[in-house]
Amino acid sequence: MGSPTVIGAHRPLEEVDVQVWGPAALTAPALAHLRSLGARAPETPAARTGPARFTATGRGPGGVTAHTGWADVLPEADAADEATVQAATGMMHVHGRRDGAPRGLAVDYAATCASVLTVQGLLATLLGQARGAGGGGATDIATGADRAALLTVSQYAAAANAPEAEAVAPAPGGPPFTTAGGTRFELEALEPAPWARFWRALGAPEEAIRAGWPAFQFRYATACAPVPEGLHRTARTASWTRIREAAASSGAEVCALHTLAERAAEAAPATAPWTLATLPGAGTPPACGSLSSDARSSRSLHAGAMSSRALSSGALPLSGLTVLEAGRRIQAPLAAHLLGLLGADVVRIEPPGGDPLRGMPPCAAGVSARWLALNRGKRAVEVDIKSAAGQAELRELAADADVFLHNWAPGKAERFGLGAGHLAPVNPRLVYAYTSGWAGRLSDAPMGTDFMVQARTAVGEAARPADEPPAPSLMTLIDALGGLVGAEAVLAGLLLRERSGRGVRVESSLLGAAETLTASAVRRAAAGRDPRRPAGFRRPLATADGWMAPADDSSRTAHAESARLRELSSGQAVAALREQGGSATAVTTDLGALPEDTRLRGALTRDSHGSLVVPSPWRFA
Repeated sequence: MGSPTVIGAHRPLEEVDVQVWGPAALTAPALAHLRSLGARAPETPAARTGPARFTATGRGPGGVTAHTGWADVLPEADAADEATVQAATGMMHVHGRRDGAPRGLAVDYAATCASVLTVQGLLATLLGQARGAGGGGATDIATGADRAALLTVSQYAAAANAPEAEAVAPAPGGPPFTTAGGTRFELEALEPAPWARFWRALGAPEEAIRAGWPAFQFRYATACAPVPEGLHRTARTASWTRIREAAASSGAEVCALHTLAERAAEAAPATAPWTLATLPGAGTPPACGSLSSDARSSRSLHAGAMSSRALSSGALPLSGLTVLEAGRRIQAPLAAHLLGLLGADVVRIEPPGGDPLRGMPPCAAGVSARWLALNRGKRAVEVDIKSAAGQAELRELAADADVFLHNWAPGKAERFGLGAGHLAPVNPRLVYAYTSGWAGRLSDAPMGTDFMVQARTAVGEAARPADEPPAPSLMTLIDALGGLVGAEAVLAGLLLRERSGRGVRVESSLLGAAETLTASAVRRAAAGRDPRRPAGFRRPLATADGWMAPADDSSRTAHAESARLRELSSGQAVAALREQGGSATAVTTDLGALPEDTRLRGALTRDSHGSLVVPSPWRFA
């Protein structure tokens, strides 16, 4: 790769050969995505342990090697596999908040995220080579499951280290709810009015309705939702038919938890979590220039150099590219944040008055710590996209941009004249990126939010071992992975643009992210095997002063010793298991203590607001 523009390329990695070594957990998702992008990647025997290595070679100036390990920040002894990475980074703690104790995810979430980050690093470095500087001369990339895990818990860690308290104190509890007939279901209401109407239609106590809304509303932020027991009791008196009728009449939405067997019986999932298509037109490059002065807010500065300029030595691979981001919540903002970490100049499109989530508590120096975790370093332009003047303003901004990225509701962009077909004539080389919920692939799809997607795609079953009832994790697993997949799609689109000379439309989705995460479990179900992990899988062991998590292959030994280990401190228990040849680490249960955790060796820093910053997902060399 790294070749000059090749008119006629249909996939960004055509004529690229990729060799892969390493354990399947770290390589399988990346391999599937690389092949979908056109790479030739033969099957190789998967290693049982150890780091992974990817080498990409093809036409053009040189190749790229990516190294993906379990440990890249943490010591190898504390990050030996998925279980220990989840434990040391606080992921077990966040996922376990609903249950009141740390719990391991039964899916390889950190490894899957690291695998997607690997593809991103390869694409970005190849793009940098194609643009003339090889990502600052980089030919080697390193990432790790520990870096991926820290990225996915960054919002929770930032909030825990902010000087203010949470708006709603975290406490155990949360959906799903259960009907009289035993149907477990997820509920979604983005405003208090539909929430209240839904529960009133079922006859729930008014006090429970009022008390439950704040905890339910903030569950995306706190990973728990201690709603009153009165609401669970109300649900248990109603049939599934009555639940659906209440949702239909109230404006709320419900989704029964699907099983992995049901997912396996459905039509085969897409081969990739995104789609790419070149846009019609001559593909002439946009003129270089700055954001128009009348479109800038007082917070914004002039834009950086446009894509037609070559990279300077030492630059990050996306330096000189401009990304316009019109995103809310997590998925699109995280995708744009990753592009910014790779060097892009990211300009947020915010409504008049700015993004209301800037003030979401807890704050650091007056700005939401969670908001900073996703939007740090971005510039902002306030645009009223509902007005004709605002729509014209955004089209003017898009004329000088390389990427336009949004996660608006389906049809909104077209309704405002801001769809790919509207912006392509303005900028024939634009990469138009839509990060959606369902990609229009499921006819019965509910609202495309994280927990509804988890419910519909059986993530709630895959994420928990066989002795736990299925329940979506209240950690925003799919929003975060959806953001990673969205950034991957944009990078693929930019590389395809470099090769084809044309603009590209890309679409990623939360559905695609969920399918990436559950792929191995769905394959087990399709083969007639038990798709769930066994009872007790990745469940940490109590110690005298906390919790210890054994590595997956040390779990049997650790559980056999659990009575003795319970009498020891976490440090002593870890040392005792290691003396027997096992692997383990102490479970992080206080995100506020992460900056002082000696295992992280000072990897966490603070920004100018005093808010916590996790390390970049990649190292380039």
